[in-house]
Amino acid sequence: MDHRDILTRFKNGDLGREQAAALLTGAHPGSAARHALLTAEVAPPRAAVSQPPPARALTTAPAGGGPPLPADGYAITALHGRFPDADGLDAFWHTAVLGGRDAGRRTSGSPAGAGDFDAVFFGLTPQDAALMDPQERLLLEVLWQTLETAGCTGARLDTLTAADGEPRAVGVYVAHDPLGRAAVAPAPAGDAPAAAGAGVTLPARLSTLLDLRGPGHCVGGGGAAFLVALHQALSALRAGECGAALVGAVGLRPGPARRHPLGAEGGQGVGAVLLRPLAAARAAGDTVHAVVRATAVAHPGRRAREAAADRLARRALAAAGVTAAGVGLRETETTVAATTGDTGAATGLAALVRAVLQLRHGTLLPAPGDSSAVPWARPHDQSGRELPRRATVAVRPAAGSPAAHVLLEEPPRRGPEPIASGPAGPAAASGELVLLSAPTPEHLAATARRLADRVLPADAVEDGTQDGRRLLAALARELRLGRAVRDCRLAVVARDTGELGAALRAFADDLAGADDLAGADDRDGADDRAGADDRDGADDRDGADDRDRADDRDRADDRDRADDRDRADDQDGADDRDRADDQDGADDRDRADDLAGADDRDRADDQDGADDQDGAGAGGARGSVRCADLRGAQGPGVLFGELPETRAYLAALWRGRRLDALARLWLAGVDVTAADTAGAAPVLPLPTSALLRRPLREAGCPATDGPTPS
Repeated sequence: MDHRDILTRFKNGDLGREQAAALLTGAHPGSAARHALLTAEVAPPRAAVSQPPPARALTTAPAGGGPPLPADGYAITALHGRFPDADGLDAFWHTAVLGGRDAGRRTSGSPAGAGDFDAVFFGLTPQDAALMDPQERLLLEVLWQTLETAGCTGARLDTLTAADGEPRAVGVYVAHDPLGRAAVAPAPAGDAPAAAGAGVTLPARLSTLLDLRGPGHCVGGGGAAFLVALHQALSALRAGECGAALVGAVGLRPGPARRHPLGAEGGQGVGAVLLRPLAAARAAGDTVHAVVRATAVAHPGRRAREAAADRLARRALAAAGVTAAGVGLRETETTVAATTGDTGAATGLAALVRAVLQLRHGTLLPAPGDSSAVPWARPHDQSGRELPRRATVAVRPAAGSPAAHVLLEEPPRRGPEPIASGPAGPAAASGELVLLSAPTPEHLAATARRLADRVLPADAVEDGTQDGRRLLAALARELRLGRAVRDCRLAVVARDTGELGAALRAFADDLAGADDLAGADDRDGADDRAGADDRDGADDRDGADDRDRADDRDRADDRDRADDRDRADDQDGADDRDRADDQDGADDRDRADDLAGADDRDRADDQDGADDQDGAGAGGARGSVRCADLRGAQGPGVLFGELPETRAYLAALWRGRRLDALARLWLAGVDVTAADTAGAAPVLPLPTSALLRRPLREAGCPATDGPTPS
């Protein structure tokens, strides 16, 4: 055996180090050579490590490393959810605060309305919507509502870019229970239809329907599925593949929901969060509900579930440089079950929502078996320095599913965010241009009413105060930048929130009244017209001959009497005309005075800062609403908004506060919103657009039931 063979066998592991050295040096040649191929050095097993080595900053990176986790973490800039007896987070918080006093109560059906859907709002036919899996319909709704809550369905959405500059780069990561039926969503015209029944294609279909251009992934089943999806979304954010990430989950368990401190079967839940790097979120003025400091995900293998969960907890804490003593709240699948029941793939979502709401309110919810919530004091270090509240969200592994651990922290405290200042002085007198749009007139009216009732309550009229004008300016700006541009539009110029609220309510009432009258005419008018036609037809036939004979006699007498009256009228008419002329002259003078007075008032308004045209508002008078239905319009309209010249022109109109011109262009089909992006301003949370859900038949045909606003 030459040296080359010896080295090759050593490299392959057939020879131990000492054996190879002996052969190479010639020591004990006979013994070593004879037994070289029969023995191999076996290293003793390593001792079990009770504590894992210090984790790198990147615990959320896949195996093999990656870019480091930002020191300040990732911001949750929006969250939305619907759970048993809780359609929205405010209702969920109220239900959770009840704690054990409400445990064990049953609810019927899905709180999210899995059988109802607003197909028109998402550009689908009822037949297409009925073929979608109920979980897909629910995810589509909550993903859209989460984006709207963050103010990211309009012009602001284009600012969420990937590392290569691609706009609308929002990743879609979803977790769901096994799909119970084929999930089919129509593709845009010219594209091949989406494949049916494959859960892995769900993020792609949702991204297509929402026109989002980031990556995506689907996690199917298991209580930790949502947390796993969140873990994957953070990896995409770190890699620069998207500027933000939507993470959603839906769990629809069979049977009625049952909440119990020890967990239960038959829960339901659906919701989503929007994630951004914290630095980018704060620079953009986003609302930060909580900060994700670290995540950890792993399968337990054959180890006990508790051992796997403890390992992930240590990894997450080490990554954030936090000790277990610095965590004041631990949310798990057990604590969630008391509020929602077993929500399947949405279990991690419900636990995270509970944790975020407790961070927001500074209140600890009742633990299973406790009776009331308690205030959550902030911790302090040994020197007395105040520390942020922290919470962990963990779901232990079930059979065949991973475990996950997430460390949350309340956002850095900042001073009160100033409301974006509107114009001051003479410019403020012209008011603010408020633009709103929706897919149909009914959606537009319902959204206008929701905005008026929830943001502009009737008992909170600002009466033109400075704060009221600044709030109005912030609201108008948020609607322009944060909402999608749809075909049915309204425009109104208002000087304060009270005037805007009154205008929006009047618009909604007028449209609702018109619909009621149209419906009554359709139902009652057909019978009335049919009966009237029957009666009139009989009268026409029977009386026609009688009227004709009487008319012949009467016409002769009428001609004789007419001659007498004409001669008398000649004299009287002269006097009447003279008196009429006198009256008309007086009226002309009065009208001239009225016009002159109006001109004087208009000029006074102009001197106060109102433009000759803009001061009159979009509807010809302040506080009046103009609307347009562009669903049948063809082409880009009077201006093509993608041209740089058009954007420059629109930007000049906004700078010059040419409100009437902007309103007319908006109602003619021009997207005037994207040009008004100068200056940074905090995102103003607004109510989401109204959804008019209708029951869907299994066969794919629309039901006749009326819409249910939501």
